[in-house]
Amino acid sequence: MRALGLDLGQKRVGVAVSDSAGALAMPIEVLDRLGDRSREHRAIAQLVEEWEVEIVVVGLPYNMDGSSGPQARKYASEAKVLGDTLDVPVVLYDERLTTVTAERSLMEQNLNAQHRRHIVDKVAASVMLQSWLDAGQPVGDHHPLGPGAS
Repeated sequence: MRALGLDLGQKRVGVAVSDSAGALAMPIEVLDRLGDRSREHRAIAQLVEEWEVEIVVVGLPYNMDGSSGPQARKYASEAKVLGDTLDVPVVLYDERLTTVTAERSLMEQNLNAQHRRHIVDKVAASVMLQSWLDAGQPVGDHHPLGPGAS
């Protein structure tokens, strides 16, 4: 099953995709936030179609204690709207520390700060998506969102 992973952010959305077997996540793109959610969601829908994605996994930035703070609630709400837009299920997954993990990995590769800033979001999306794949593609406590959900 091919999955698309999204790391939603204030300024950018990191995007990753799995291989068709659903075993390996790869960073593919960073979408800049345009201030127009419907346009941003259309760009995501195009990626879903282009990559023949069967499910979208949206990372939620839970607090370290596992509670849902303002950012997690905001992105869960956006994921619901996205789920209503797409023809495939949208599920939520814990993305705590994925950006930190991605940043460390990029620093170990001796990439300068400017280059890291341009790619860290898609690497974080890949880290989150790989975690979801490794966990057996769970739906977790959240049911798939939107009309694409079964």
